Amino acid sequence: MNVLTGTQLFFKETGAIRYEGPETDNPLAFRWYNAEKVVAGKPMKEWLRFACAYWHSFVGNGADQFGEPTHLYPWNEKPDPIARAKDKMDAAFEFITKMNIPFYCFHDVDVVDFTNDIAENEKRLFTMVEYAQQKQKESGVQLLWGTANLFSHRKYMNGAATNPDFLVLSHAAAQVKAALDATIALGGANYVFWGGREGYMSLLNTNLKREKEHLARFLHTAKDYARRNGFKGTFFIEPKPCEPTKHQYDYDSETVIGFLRQYDLLNDFKLNIEVNHATLAGHTFQHELQVAADAGVLGSMDANRGDYQNGWDTDQFSNNINEITEAMLVIIEAGGFKGGGINFDAKRRRNSTDNLDLFYAHIGAMDTFARALTIADKILAQSDYKKIRTQRYASFDAGSGKAFEEGKLTLENLRNYAVAQGTPAIISGQQEYLENIINCYI
Repeated sequence: MNVLTGTQLFFKETGAIRYEGPETDNPLAFRWYNAEKVVAGKPMKEWLRFACAYWHSFVGNGADQFGEPTHLYPWNEKPDPIARAKDKMDAAFEFITKMNIPFYCFHDVDVVDFTNDIAENEKRLFTMVEYAQQKQKESGVQLLWGTANLFSHRKYMNGAATNPDFLVLSHAAAQVKAALDATIALGGANYVFWGGREGYMSLLNTNLKREKEHLARFLHTAKDYARRNGFKGTFFIEPKPCEPTKHQYDYDSETVIGFLRQYDLLNDFKLNIEVNHATLAGHTFQHELQVAADAGVLGSMDANRGDYQNGWDTDQFSNNINEITEAMLVIIEAGGFKGGGINFDAKRRRNSTDNLDLFYAHIGAMDTFARALTIADKILAQSDYKKIRTQRYASFDAGSGKAFEEGKLTLENLRNYAVAQGTPAIISGQQEYLENIINCYI
């Protein structure tokens, strides 16, 4: 990968980040992420497929509802929106290439500031698409997925595809069309729909059935347009239970899979699972991944973590080795992602204001995933983990148990088997032993 810089260096503090191994004390080096190292039959870079999130890394300014921005970017200083957007893209590709991250992801409004005029927005976006094509060609960095921001503008306060006002829905469609066109032009591997406003605050003013039907029709319409225009990639839905709405229609993996199945979208759509969204839904990250993997729709991941003491989406960088190891067990056994990768949908803390903080955050998260991948592979290859799980269900592998799985037994057959076999033995689930296996290999 070629390290790119624009007319000025925005990250002068460091050069390219290299792998130096577990023994290094260099905070600006990888200890575990060795892109070419083969793990479970594939190089790390193919398992992990890291991506940098344009919005958190180069747009988010550290402001919150209690305070003003703290991340003051030199690429945001020019008055002209295109010149400002080009500086931002220069900064983005400088950082991404110095980090040796192979992919990036964006919302349309991250790339360039939008106005209230559809035609002007399309013009601005495609000016920047041409610039991004040049950057991708020079660097080798690819677009993992694109998307449209259908939640920030006030017109989307009641939803986009689920808005009760058809005019708002049509504005959302125009924005999705342009974002799809941009994704196609940039060779994007996937396209994401995250329904941050697709839900409700109160059922008193909501026609639940009609809104979900509108959402399904919108997704079909967008999918059909993209296919007609040459998009060969996968569409992702990103589950989240709430925030900013009280209830979102893409609540969790099971909900989304049911929705896709009900509205005949499973052939084109898979899931993009986010860590913090899983915990907000009352699930572990491993649970959400497993549900998606079992249904054959584990498409991609937004990597981050929440704060155990807070009940909202804090989008912190991943550093929980136990959590990520359990996640990588699922991903390895599933054979990897179906089209996607690991996008760092995570942001520096408000008071982490140095340029190097952005490097430290990504280095730490990338190393956490790389180390977890290595640990998970050893657990699967060397420990009793798979054996215990297999033996636990051995009674279904032959005889009457197998006949039940094959649908060959009636309820009377099951009753007669229970009578003949007598009282079942008490068999341990060995949870503590399995937890110790994880910690042993960590």
